[in-house]
Amino acid sequence: MIIVLKRNITEKDKNNIIDFLQSRSFRVKEIVGEEESILGAVGHNGLDPRQLELMGGVAKVIPISKPYKLASREFKKSDTIFNVGPVTVGGNRVTVIAGPCAVESKEQIIESAYAVKKAGAVMLRGGAFKPRTSPYSFQGLQEKGCQYLKEASELTGLPVVTEIVAPGDADMMKDYVDVFQIGARNMQNFELLKTVGRIGKPVVLKRGMSATIEEWLMAAEYLMSEGNDNIILCERGIRTYENFTRNTLDISAVPIIQQLSHLPVIVDPSHATGLRDKVSPMALAAIAAGANGLVVEVHPDPDKALSDGPQSLYPEQFEKLMCDIKELAPVMDKELTTLPKEKSVIELSERTESHIGAAFQGVRGAYSEMAVYNYYGKDVGFPLPQKSFKDVFNSVLDGSADSGLIPLENSLAGSINENYDLLKNYSDLCITGEVKVRVSHALIGTIDSEISDIKEVYSHPQALAQSSVFIEKNKMTPISYYDTAGAVKDISEKSDKTKGAIASSVSAEIYGMKILKEGIETHPGNYTRFAVIQRRDRAVDVDWNKASMVFNIKDEQGALSKYLSIFNKYNLNMTKIESRPVHGKPWSYTFYIDVTFDGDKEIFNQIERELSNQADDFRLLGLYQACK
Repeated sequence: MIIVLKRNITEKDKNNIIDFLQSRSFRVKEIVGEEESILGAVGHNGLDPRQLELMGGVAKVIPISKPYKLASREFKKSDTIFNVGPVTVGGNRVTVIAGPCAVESKEQIIESAYAVKKAGAVMLRGGAFKPRTSPYSFQGLQEKGCQYLKEASELTGLPVVTEIVAPGDADMMKDYVDVFQIGARNMQNFELLKTVGRIGKPVVLKRGMSATIEEWLMAAEYLMSEGNDNIILCERGIRTYENFTRNTLDISAVPIIQQLSHLPVIVDPSHATGLRDKVSPMALAAIAAGANGLVVEVHPDPDKALSDGPQSLYPEQFEKLMCDIKELAPVMDKELTTLPKEKSVIELSERTESHIGAAFQGVRGAYSEMAVYNYYGKDVGFPLPQKSFKDVFNSVLDGSADSGLIPLENSLAGSINENYDLLKNYSDLCITGEVKVRVSHALIGTIDSEISDIKEVYSHPQALAQSSVFIEKNKMTPISYYDTAGAVKDISEKSDKTKGAIASSVSAEIYGMKILKEGIETHPGNYTRFAVIQRRDRAVDVDWNKASMVFNIKDEQGALSKYLSIFNKYNLNMTKIESRPVHGKPWSYTFYIDVTFDGDKEIFNQIERELSNQADDFRLLGLYQACK
């Protein structure tokens, strides 16, 4: 059952409720993420809920109807998200686990680890213990295999996933592995489930070959009842009358699980199909169905594999699959989980300005590069030009850049909607700062040109719009270009004095061009606000007075009004609100809000809980210092 506590409950009353429940053999857990404090109580005692409702500090008691209590959406409405080392699992992420079916030798597993990491996998799978149908089949290298997995993990930085088949192996294995796997044959090995649950390490729980979804969730309940909340459910195909494939992949289980449970669910297309050429299409189908990830078998030489060679991908096939997933994930509003590159693994607290690599969209001389210097100073190590805004996000995500600067809004032209959408899709990045840049446009031409020579003027559409009066007055033809400084670079290579560009004065100097006239923008009060983005696991906690957030409101009368009333309640100053359509849901909208806040973090944590409770999907994009 769920016990909703009154907001003003005292610690004494809360402890009395917990003691009362525990004295009646209930397991009690406090749930964070709702407006009120919540206690979840699980047990077999036939307690009358009215006994609890009469206790001091209790607002109401809600029975949980599902036989699986802790794993149900009734118990926890928000998605479970947790970390396995540097890897975040759950939410809108796509986490890919890959490696051979069995660990055959140290050389084989290390070669496999490097191959799958190069392609984009973030965890390494490999069986040290292999429960096989035939007692004469390869049974695995056992503890020696665990040692080889550990060595491969230390060399590549990939967390290790491997199957445990006997409770007695748990103490030995826990020092070698990061994630335990409970295989399909052991899904209802209840003593094994209880033993692994008590260890506390994350668990991949595979669905049994003939198990119903409810039985699968009840197996997860065994793990969770022992105190382990970090469970990944894995659909790996079920046994049916069809024998063309090894099993029948139940893709419909993915959205069903996500409706019934808060636990992340991944798919194993290798065991589901048993056929190498079917793995990639079923993997993509799983992502399209909303899966939180995949576990894929990959072997350096599948034809010589000691186990499941026919269903194992060659490294080149896996690399192609990862490229396809990278393209599909954003379509599904998901983010492909990646590991940072080793060359950038420097703790931010130890960095100096000379270490900073800040990515920006455009070429040298772009206003975005000016934002880099304005924020970090002239001693910034190496600004990193990127072709697109998405490339900026990807370079920060994979560690090529320590940070990125992206424009969010211009004082004249309004919001840059693409970047708001990207902020929502890249869950592992957050805003850690902001800076404003004064946008002063100049007309730039070749060394031998004058204003009267210019017939065509190239620039970004926003810069052309901001300089429209000057362009019309001088009877020039505006031509859109992807970037202001890029336009200068382009006309410098054409050496045509009838072509000009609108960009910053700095870009003229960089590309050896002539400034024909400065300050040509129609309105002088032209500023662009840039956000600084970094990986969440590398962001340093600093003093902050501004917060950015994104949420989808519930489809009910007065939903937005209720949401905004929370800002008024806590005297938050809302400095920005932006709405964007939700892909695939006509007439549904995502809202982006910036607020400034003067108060302690404990109060803001309460605000965040209330905001999360009122929304269908809430995420804090960042806490940072507002620029002057």
